[in-house]
Amino acid sequence: MGTEILACVDVDSGQPPALLNEVPRWFEDWEQTLSRFRPDSELSRLNQAVDQPARVSDDLWNVFQAARAAEKFTDGLVTPTVLDAMLEAGYDRDFASLQFGVQSLPTLHRSLALTGCFAKTSDSAAQNVPALAAVQWDAAEQTIQLPAGIRLDFGGIAKGWAARQAMSRLREIGPALMNCGGDIALGGALLDGSPWEIGVYKPFDRDSGYVEMLYFQFACGVASSATDRRRWMQGGQVRHHIIDPRTGLPAESDVVSATVVAPTAVEAEAAAKSILIRGSLDGLDWLEANPALAGLLILEDGQILYSQKIMEYL
Repeated sequence: MGTEILACVDVDSGQPPALLNEVPRWFEDWEQTLSRFRPDSELSRLNQAVDQPARVSDDLWNVFQAARAAEKFTDGLVTPTVLDAMLEAGYDRDFASLQFGVQSLPTLHRSLALTGCFAKTSDSAAQNVPALAAVQWDAAEQTIQLPAGIRLDFGGIAKGWAARQAMSRLREIGPALMNCGGDIALGGALLDGSPWEIGVYKPFDRDSGYVEMLYFQFACGVASSATDRRRWMQGGQVRHHIIDPRTGLPAESDVVSATVVAPTAVEAEAAAKSILIRGSLDGLDWLEANPALAGLLILEDGQILYSQKIMEYL
């Protein structure tokens, strides 16, 4: 999944619980199942099995179903069928291998903002990403059949799913928090009843600290999606990894970061990415129309927009 993980458990003992040592193994197993960057992963094998039903593991099946739910939940804006569009945009390898790493992004953003080198949609380049409805699946046989022209990348949905799975296992020994690349699953308050504290970074200037602190005493999911980190150059233009399936191109929006609180990390991930694609006006309206969600949006000009429900976590 090409990301960093952080596992936290609150226990009475002063010694780290042995179960924490198992976390890297869990993620290695999930990586081997769900990563599109590994040519021998189960997902990569599925993507190569065109027009034939492939029986899949429980984990891949469950993530596929989570992706279907996320696509419906976000009105089709978050879908795993964007793989070919991401490859076309230049995201053809693990992000650490791309030309511009995280350290160079703030300078890159400032300089290119002055010269107008950000990629813009053109009618000739735009092409809708196919929906998951084109994929055939059989619950009884637990098979998935991909038609020609569709390959899957579970991306953030896999991260949110893995965060929740790991948190659920860790919660057996104490209140737990699992962070998988910004997709966070929380299992309730700390042992003394105090909340977990999660900071929201300032885009393009993460060294300056947090723009807000959020506090959580109940089980939930939290996710931040942003366009300031996974950026790279392609043909003299800045690209990023958030694909708008309506165009097949990196999303153009005034939102550079969205943080969402939801019942699960998968829902939070899908909602945050959806808001980045929708833009601030539609994104905030959509957020307010979903009573289970809370969020804050950071815009290109530095303005921060808050949903009404997010005030419960400040």
